[in-house]
Amino acid sequence: MSIVKHPAQRVAVLIDVQNLYHSAKNIYRAKVNFREVLKSAVGERVLIRAFAYVVRTKTGEEKPFFEAISKLGIETRVRDLQEFYGGMKKADWDVGITVDAIRIAPSVDVIILGSGDGDFLQLIEYLKNQGKRVEVIAFAKSSSSRLKEEADEFIDLGQEPDKYLISSKNQKTKFLNK
Repeated sequence: MSIVKHPAQRVAVLIDVQNLYHSAKNIYRAKVNFREVLKSAVGERVLIRAFAYVVRTKTGEEKPFFEAISKLGIETRVRDLQEFYGGMKKADWDVGITVDAIRIAPSVDVIILGSGDGDFLQLIEYLKNQGKRVEVIAFAKSSSSRLKEEADEFIDLGQEPDKYLISSKNQKTKFLNK
């Protein structure tokens, strides 16, 4: 059953960059075309805010990516990579994404979550109980089955790899010039 997306719907997009990045890299050996992800997520509706939750490393090699995301009109939320004794690294944005979703919910009709992480199941349930439409856009192969079921709509980025993925040989031109 297809649900109508009304042009007057106010939309917020929250993208868990690490989740989408690692899914694309591990499953498809490619990078995500965030321009197309945002475009498909919003459709003909009214974008209120878009956030990309990113991680900064000590080397700063990700700075050009942050700038490219900003040029797309996506606000970056940056957190430093935590490194623990023994070499373990952590860069978890789950709580930050959840808090932002709850904060922005009164200002929008639809919240679109760019992540297949099952940890967001309770967030989706909460937002739906608040009368919000919740859509998830992610790669089905690496997404929680419960998350896909609970969302009002699940958009599988893996269904159109030519649209949502950038092969490493032409990543810069396709990402910035499309």
